[in-house]
Amino acid sequence: MPESMLLAAAGGVVAGALAVGLVVLLRRIVLASRELGTDEERATYRTLHLASRAAAHLRNGLGEPDAARAVRHLRTLLGSEGVALVDRAGGVALDGDDAMRSAAAELAAQVTASGRPQIRRGIRSGRRESDAAAAPVRVGGRAVGAVVAFEPTVRAGLVRATGEVADWVAAQVELGELDASRAALAEAEVRALRAQISPHFIYNSLNAIASFINTDPATARELVLEFADFTRYSFRRHGDFTTVAEELRSIDSYLRLERARFGERLTVTLQIAPEVLSTVVPFLSIQPLVENAVRHGLESKEGGGRISITAVDSGAYAELSVEDDGVGIDPAALERALAGGAAGEHVGLRNVDARLRQVYGDEHGLVVETNVGAGTLVRMRVPKSQPRHAPDGRIER
Repeated sequence: MPESMLLAAAGGVVAGALAVGLVVLLRRIVLASRELGTDEERATYRTLHLASRAAAHLRNGLGEPDAARAVRHLRTLLGSEGVALVDRAGGVALDGDDAMRSAAAELAAQVTASGRPQIRRGIRSGRRESDAAAAPVRVGGRAVGAVVAFEPTVRAGLVRATGEVADWVAAQVELGELDASRAALAEAEVRALRAQISPHFIYNSLNAIASFINTDPATARELVLEFADFTRYSFRRHGDFTTVAEELRSIDSYLRLERARFGERLTVTLQIAPEVLSTVVPFLSIQPLVENAVRHGLESKEGGGRISITAVDSGAYAELSVEDDGVGIDPAALERALAGGAAGEHVGLRNVDARLRQVYGDEHGLVVETNVGAGTLVRMRVPKSQPRHAPDGRIER
């Protein structure tokens, strides 16, 4: 075969291979685009993704540095040449030409004062002129700042979009304030619980220690150390959360002191699954249940009684219970106490129940089975996986 024909045949083979490869590549591109969804679906995903990224930085308000991180995503969301978040004090978080900063602060001050959106045209930014649309960020009926968007020419679409973004920013700030108020309420309830525990417990513990000073000094010294450990844990200043292991360690100190007072009248049994020891629980959530069993269940029962503490693994949850065979509680009185009435009665149960509901939802409130003369069983169920709660007591953001 002549050389020219061989070259022509080879060229045809190469061209055919390239054509097949191009078809395969185009097919892959088409399939990939289908997997990503339609244009509308991709646009929706992009918008939600940007909103989610910005939301993470708005829960602490409009101040720096969080607002500076959020405003970058808001600019991309609005598709404008510059966006500013301005707080009520005049602090400006800007993504865009720095020459826009003073104009953003001035316009935001007017919008915050009036509470109404405004448009400003012909703003000098370096060598260029641009327009700006501003909308107030309203929280609790008052303007706490403004969103300002810059474009060469502001049209009706950007004005509406800026207003919507400002409303969304306000919602994120409100959610952040709600989280802060809930945390403050939880901390106030922990302080109230500490105040309720300490006088009764300290009085009884010191009396028990004093009774051993002359007759058994070694036991008195041990009880002083247990008292120190318990009070150190109960009055620690950091964290709203702890672990089941730490809570049980504190309960052990508490029960050693109570046994010094009750003697053989108090029997305690524990059944603890090792896999739940690292489970994170609200600080002082199990110990008050044990104290309730001692004070309201066994203290007034002739001959004392028994307390059983159980912690079992139940799949995604840890189930904890405290049971006593004491005098029991009138169900109607218990219902009033858990609802917030009958001040001074079963405040420990009420406090723990309220905090469990705040942290995990109403379905995780205490379950109490009791009746007069029938003892009391208190159960709680908490998730074993809690990524927002660090075991050392910090709340992770």
